[in-house]
Amino acid sequence: MGRVSDYTVLTTSINAASGREQFLKRMMDIAGGLVGCLITGILFLFVAPAIYINSPGPIFFAQERVGKNGRKFKMYKFRSMYMDAEERKAELMKDNKMEDDKMFKLDFDPRVIGNRILPDGTKKTGIGNFIRSTSIDEFPQFYNVLKGDMSIVGTRPPLIGEVSLYELHHRSRFAIKPGITGLWQVSGRSEITDFEEVVDLDRQYISEWSIWLDIKIIFKTVLLVFKRDGAV
Repeated sequence: MGRVSDYTVLTTSINAASGREQFLKRMMDIAGGLVGCLITGILFLFVAPAIYINSPGPIFFAQERVGKNGRKFKMYKFRSMYMDAEERKAELMKDNKMEDDKMFKLDFDPRVIGNRILPDGTKKTGIGNFIRSTSIDEFPQFYNVLKGDMSIVGTRPPLIGEVSLYELHHRSRFAIKPGITGLWQVSGRSEITDFEEVVDLDRQYISEWSIWLDIKIIFKTVLLVFKRDGAV
């Protein structure tokens, strides 16, 4: 039994991590977070001018997400979308690639900086698409990892609006800290359109979690990023 905000909760476990395993995971997060923040600082020198020239405004984008045990936190990214992206989301929901509104994904998002459709129908991409396809936009999340809001490997941190649509079994995703990467991201995230499949992969990660699984997912993530870079 415990308390989360004003609620009394009963916590059950589908996997148990020893104190030593939790310590090792946190040490991995701290070490990775420090390296990630250093790389973020270097990237800022090049990314910031490119973002500002194409879309004047803040370089970083902060968005409220839901983390472990339903706790809300601000997640940081390099801004890859125009300033009015959130306002334009509603009109694009009809093109949502996911099969319901519990997640949002588009094949071509016109809100991304530099993305536009030419008169002949050709789709043109820009700096926003580049920093997203290379995962550069994710690097500021290493600050969230250092703070303890996130882990390097975990589940995807959902939006508050998405959580309001969750069924009870979807909330099992809140059993652990959300991550920059995770099992579903290295399992063909661009092809997955069924939210239930995302939840199943998250539950699989939680039930099978180990330090070695985290290491395996990190290596797979790095390989996928380099593979995408080679295709750009």
